[in-house]
Amino acid sequence: MAETGGPATPDSALNVTLNDTQEAANATAKFVATPEGTAVAYGSLVIMALLPIFFGALRSVNCAKSKNSCDMPETITSRDAARFPIIASCTLFGLYLFFKIFSQEYINLLLSMYFFILGILALSHTLSPAMNKIFPANIPNKQYQLLFTQGTGETKEEIVNYEFDTKDLICLGFSSVVGVWYLLKKHWIANNLFGLAFALNGVELLHLNNVSTGCILLGGLFVYDVFWVFGTNVMVTVAKSFEAPIKLVFPQDLLEKGLAANNFAMLGLGDIVIPGIFIALLLRFDVSLNKNSRTYFYTSFLAYILGLGLTIYIMHTFKHAQPALLYLVPACIGLPVLVAVIKGELTDMFSYESSAEVMPHTPRLTHFPTVSGSPASLANSMQQKPNSPRRRRTIPSPM
Repeated sequence: MAETGGPATPDSALNVTLNDTQEAANATAKFVATPEGTAVAYGSLVIMALLPIFFGALRSVNCAKSKNSCDMPETITSRDAARFPIIASCTLFGLYLFFKIFSQEYINLLLSMYFFILGILALSHTLSPAMNKIFPANIPNKQYQLLFTQGTGETKEEIVNYEFDTKDLICLGFSSVVGVWYLLKKHWIANNLFGLAFALNGVELLHLNNVSTGCILLGGLFVYDVFWVFGTNVMVTVAKSFEAPIKLVFPQDLLEKGLAANNFAMLGLGDIVIPGIFIALLLRFDVSLNKNSRTYFYTSFLAYILGLGLTIYIMHTFKHAQPALLYLVPACIGLPVLVAVIKGELTDMFSYESSAEVMPHTPRLTHFPTVSGSPASLANSMQQKPNSPRRRRTIPSPM
């Protein structure tokens, strides 16, 4: 959603927040963004939104082909997709009541600690592939294991069996520095590093099993987003109260104030992850066709750019809150379907089963994340199975 005036606030669930003006530090004078500052902010948000979708989709293909049980993705079925908007609505309203009843200060303190831990683990997981490529060969990569058991003898049971190496420790160390920076300063760059990590991991590890499921999920959240933005003030209230790196931000006054800028345009992670997992599905469909072509991936990727651009344009023109999925869902579904009709591959598209063709042993998603686009969903996407023989870069489920 977009807001005119008022301090910068976090985004919730599936909302895009793009603030054109902010209150100045004295809460009296209003900041008016320059055309240059607005263009830089919006352009940066678009680029930051595209990065996790593009690279997350590419990594989802490798993730789907992985034989390592600890790296297996979570599969969203049609039943999960149908329930998701209802669960998300209940959770959103529950948060609304929480902030109405309890002190916002203490709730956000708990949230800060929670996302501090999740952010470190998510960023570490994101950096791991790059670290594997740049790690010097002449430095020994030692292996470590963290093992907790319960009981003795025949009743001994593994509680935690976590294997890692020197590369993982380096990634974890860097991520911890970012985490402390975010916890102490709430700086927008640290927020974005965590946000990008959450979004990329969500696109990589949350898999739709087929196109029909994707249409059900996006269609349900289309209604969810429109209702909670236009129909009530619940989304706005939660957005203003919820302090967590569940959005990407970029200052509109960067040219005037540099890194100390504080008048932000914002984009919720849900508006990246939800369309992103559908775009990643279409990339896996392209791979399954064995035509050495990525037609549907590039088509849906272009559709996302057009939909997000339209969202920004309408928000900026009418100066009113806009549910991004109102524009993203028709674009991301409609354009690839149109291309499939033209190419005569519509039946193939809707009969494609990602879980059957690419990843035959993928576990079903049995515990659905509760807040769309939040790190809760991303944490759950990396939830490891209890009997996994090896656990690496695991983010615990919030439930």
